[in-house]
Amino acid sequence: MANFLDHQGNRFLGLAVLALGLVLNPAHAVVTPSKKPDSNQCVPLGDWVTPGFGKIPQQQVIARAAKAEVVLLGETHVNVDHHRWQLQTLAALHAQRPDMVIGFEMFPRRVQAALDRWVAGELTEQEFLRASDWNHVWNTDPNLYLPLFHFARMNRIPMLALNIETKLRRQVAEKGFYGVPVEDREGLTRPAEPSQAYMDYLLPIYKQHDRRDKQGGEISQHDPDFRKFIDGQLLWDRAMAQVLQQAVNGSVATGKPLVVGVMGSGHVLHGFGVPHQLHDLGVKHVSALLPWDSDKSCKQLVAGVADAVFGVLPHIPELIRPQFQRLGIRYEMGRGGAVVLQVEKNSIAEAAKLMESDVIVEMAGLSLQTTEDVINIVRRQAPGTWLPIKIKRDNQDMEIIAKFPPLKS
Repeated sequence: MANFLDHQGNRFLGLAVLALGLVLNPAHAVVTPSKKPDSNQCVPLGDWVTPGFGKIPQQQVIARAAKAEVVLLGETHVNVDHHRWQLQTLAALHAQRPDMVIGFEMFPRRVQAALDRWVAGELTEQEFLRASDWNHVWNTDPNLYLPLFHFARMNRIPMLALNIETKLRRQVAEKGFYGVPVEDREGLTRPAEPSQAYMDYLLPIYKQHDRRDKQGGEISQHDPDFRKFIDGQLLWDRAMAQVLQQAVNGSVATGKPLVVGVMGSGHVLHGFGVPHQLHDLGVKHVSALLPWDSDKSCKQLVAGVADAVFGVLPHIPELIRPQFQRLGIRYEMGRGGAVVLQVEKNSIAEAAKLMESDVIVEMAGLSLQTTEDVINIVRRQAPGTWLPIKIKRDNQDMEIIAKFPPLKS
């Protein structure tokens, strides 16, 4: 692949030029607003800023990050501009450190073989999505991520599955780390204890979750269910940090690869999550880079939130035609149906008042036997229609209605 020079003399891969368009299927094209950037924005579109200090040239950001052991690239999963920025940043880093490994939060460890086969060129896109169980483990429009996956394959960059099964996080949250048998922990070691600042950060997020065991009234950090929530979050952070740490230390060569982690920004902010666990594992040189939406409050741009942030467009859902309908749950089959493990915030499932640990036994009058039954029924649901769902909650049979909004003109 040809290399080019930008106006500052920085080398970057030709793929990045094409990637900035983040090609989606034509039917799902994103329309970019034509309004000019607000001159009062703390992070102008297309600029890098060091929080607490001000603008910084891209050349300097990339040069610093390329010297790290691990670089973490945050994201909001559904924001198309975040993935454009990730691809541009990966290309710039790869020009500096071509010996690279990329880890993805989106994949649990059990599908690592599918990632290896994809990078080796053995699978088509559809074969890869099926082999990696994408619709079940992530269930977000794959067109948002496929340019990143193609970048890895084109450059023969190993891809790593960073995540664990949602079931394990739930078990640890319910029983504690040592309450789960060693053979069921997927090789995880006990997470480092969180800082008080991380606890303060997570408490408002916890309050927004509709959890079965949440206590009524004012919720404090001493709430037992909040501690379970913390344990689950720490395990998530630790799982990703462990795979990244193993990639740093696993090379027998003199030169170590640059290890990059692609994950939700909540795992990166302020060094609370994955960076904290990496430090505990002995990986001290970590660079945290984040996209920064142009409509985001400048009050949040404080020193230490990241090493550098890049100005991008905010997520504009009304300008995107979804590839398929989504209920907004993570689940596993068991107990006679689909057991709800997580309900996404602001989802159709949350509006229908589905809760964690509910067992979905029927959808649209059809019993559920396999993972694909849930996916196929939801995908067939037309916009603007209602989907009757039968559930079991605390051994009681209930029926709820999931209301799918109409398409906006």
